[in-house]
Amino acid sequence: MAESVKLIANNKKAYHDYFIEEKFEAGIVLFGTEVKSLRMGKCSIKEAYVHIKDGEAFIYGMNISPYEKGNIFNKDPLRERKLLMHKAEIGKLAGKQAEKGFTLMPLQVYLSHGRVKVEIGVAKGKKLYDKRQDIAKKDMRRETEREFKVKNL
Repeated sequence: MAESVKLIANNKKAYHDYFIEEKFEAGIVLFGTEVKSLRMGKCSIKEAYVHIKDGEAFIYGMNISPYEKGNIFNKDPLRERKLLMHKAEIGKLAGKQAEKGFTLMPLQVYLSHGRVKVEIGVAKGKKLYDKRQDIAKKDMRRETEREFKVKNL
């Protein structure tokens, strides 16, 4: 059975600035014009974060551009949106959020079987030397791939 998943937005900066400890999948409460805009790929999660309040998960800073043909039905592009998750998962996220150094970041937004989903990561911030090590590893990998490609030609 083929998995029908279409990527809408990806948060590459989260992988650069944070260590991702755990990942969760959640649905989002959206209005019709927001879904149409997402299907067109008009979404940004670079500045977004997830916060738990009163036993419910919300995503803040997720920018869904207004739908061109939506006129009066368009909502605020940066409004807070409720995430749909099981209570046990929200409890886990709340516990991690309460720990020092952990934050909840949206990693990607995608369509799965016609429904909009968000992948949430429990993230711990990287120090500057961690980022430098990652960059050095990527450079080494690129260099070895380049050498391998040259030798095989």
